[in-house]
Amino acid sequence: MTLKTVGLLALMAQSGIPVPADRAEMPIFDAVLADIGDYQSIEQNLSTFSAHVTNIDFLSRTATARSLVLLDELGSATDPEEGAALAVAIADHFRRIGCIAIISTHHTSLKVYGVNTPGVVNAAVGFDEATLQPTYELRVGVPGASAGINIAQRLGLNAEIIASARSRIGSQTQDIARFLDRLHAQLGEAEAERVRLQSREQELEREKSRLAVEGRKEQQAKIREMEKKLESLFRDFEYHARETVNAIQDRAAAQKLSKDAERRIAKMRREFREQFDSAVVAHSTGADRDDPNAQPALVKHVSQGDTVKLKSVGRPGVITRRIDDQHFEVEIGAMKMKIARDDIAAVIARAADSPVNAARARGISVSLEREEANVPSEINVIGRTVDEATTEVEKFVDRAFLAGLARVRVVHGSGMGILRKALRQYLQRHPHVVSVSEPPQNEGGGGATVVELRV
Repeated sequence: MTLKTVGLLALMAQSGIPVPADRAEMPIFDAVLADIGDYQSIEQNLSTFSAHVTNIDFLSRTATARSLVLLDELGSATDPEEGAALAVAIADHFRRIGCIAIISTHHTSLKVYGVNTPGVVNAAVGFDEATLQPTYELRVGVPGASAGINIAQRLGLNAEIIASARSRIGSQTQDIARFLDRLHAQLGEAEAERVRLQSREQELEREKSRLAVEGRKEQQAKIREMEKKLESLFRDFEYHARETVNAIQDRAAAQKLSKDAERRIAKMRREFREQFDSAVVAHSTGADRDDPNAQPALVKHVSQGDTVKLKSVGRPGVITRRIDDQHFEVEIGAMKMKIARDDIAAVIARAADSPVNAARARGISVSLEREEANVPSEINVIGRTVDEATTEVEKFVDRAFLAGLARVRVVHGSGMGILRKALRQYLQRHPHVVSVSEPPQNEGGGGATVVELRV
């Protein structure tokens, strides 16, 4: 029945008739050649075996590499050993032609040929010996087990006959039969385990989705909480700004300062909101995972007596005691507080620095005799070569450092990025430079570099 179905589907596809399948890919055959059923003929004095041989001889001479050959019970109706040898030879003939051949058989020799020959694949259809019904399950890659004696026993054949038949089977044939029985049992267990693992995988996927939803909810709750805290800080900042303005006696100066403060607050709110939203999106999507600039940068070396700038209060403080690797005690004026390492934005001055730098770190204005009165906070080197620009930037940074400037800007343009890369690499190694960063787009973006100096 299977061979007839395959041949019918091939002819239907070539005739433009849809085949009953969800998805099918069928080659174009120049001929569908079959040897199925019993062709014995009393009129032509042909036995079953003779009829099969006559038909197969025609098929072997007609088939091409583009033919479909269907052979049912190849090598049957004659001596089993000779039939098996003949079946292997016929199958190998069609293999050498290169056509697609589907062959059904009970011969063990043909099954072994399928295992050991490249380009040949065994397949078996399931059969339930308890109900004597087919399972309609195709297993590709393993030969089927011939269970003729077992079926005869279940159908009620005389027990003496069954016992005699088993005793007459050679030991090798019995070993092969038992091996195939065990193989099919193991395949059944493997299929059951595959179904169990697939079910478990689906459960894990559902749990993963549930945890992802809960994680997003928790993240959104934390973002809302952070936004509330930031809004509170902004309100507090605005309040203190207004109080400072109100304390100024000069009305014109107070109005000017008030407008300037409002503009700065609005700009700060806008820039902070953009950076905050970008950071949240990057963290949610994982875009910042390998970006070192997006990860929180911790100040590595902090010692007792160092003057540091704190992120939480925006003011400098002096490290009075090291509690552990991640926590310190800091003094801000008359107040002492405990801080974490990630609250330190930068070390402004180290205890081992010169007295001038230490005094500057504490807010004392120090001027040097060689300082120039007016030192610009920006230099433009667009159009210079790398060597020329490096020399000019080196002198500019030294002058800005001696003048006590905390931040300067180097304008180098975008271009091919060669000058920008060279200058940033040089500045990152400069002893007077604390950090190098790219300003916002409205302040130059990739065409400029902001340099934080040690003060």
